[in-house]
Amino acid sequence: MRELSQLIDVEELAWPELGETLDASPVSVEVLPPESDLGRASILQLQVTARSYLGAVVLHCGGLLVDDGWLRVFGSPMSGAADGVPGLSCVNQFPVTFDSAWRPETGLVVAHDVLGGVFTLNGAAPASAERPGAPGEVVYFAPDSLRWEALGVSHSTWLAWLVSGALDEFYADLRWPGWKEEVRALNSSQGLSMFPPLWSADASQNISATSRRAVPMRELLGVVRDARRQFDGVDPGFLGAV
Repeated sequence: MRELSQLIDVEELAWPELGETLDASPVSVEVLPPESDLGRASILQLQVTARSYLGAVVLHCGGLLVDDGWLRVFGSPMSGAADGVPGLSCVNQFPVTFDSAWRPETGLVVAHDVLGGVFTLNGAAPASAERPGAPGEVVYFAPDSLRWEALGVSHSTWLAWLVSGALDEFYADLRWPGWKEEVRALNSSQGLSMFPPLWSADASQNISATSRRAVPMRELLGVVRDARRQFDGVDPGFLGAV
């Protein structure tokens, strides 16, 4: 177990490099202000250094709102912040005080999108959790297929990819004319519930014809998890506590 000073007092800090990447992004990226004590507690629990992008995010920012808030990357936000983005520690149910034996059971949830999609950093044994990809790889739970998908990238590569402008292609079949205005109207504890649901043939053929309403993210994640259980009896597992 490494002490806090060993995690944060390191050479080649990632935050300056990551900050430059965020500033150069062709899409909107709002960097939320951090809560210092929460950031330090989170990086200690994670046992990652500030040399990593993951450590930089939890230590130096309250989260990232990417592409007009379509995607919420979790960090260490100030308590009661108006934006409403939960912290990485809350989403992943970190222990109240440091516990050297604690690990995320199936992986670390690092981001949600407004449709109920979940980005997770695989744990040490993804196959035992019935998830694709290698340990330490980012995987995505897709709300249209209700399946986990391996992205084949590390957390740092994934984060750089998010802000590169690639989301337009990644979500090409799941966006509709006027989506930005609808997403901007949400607070960061809400997502968009669609009818017909995203996993239906009707929605896949014409996303623009769906009706959409704002719902709590907790409700939206519960719906997609239950839908997967009902379709094939498989629980996709933990999607984050919000």
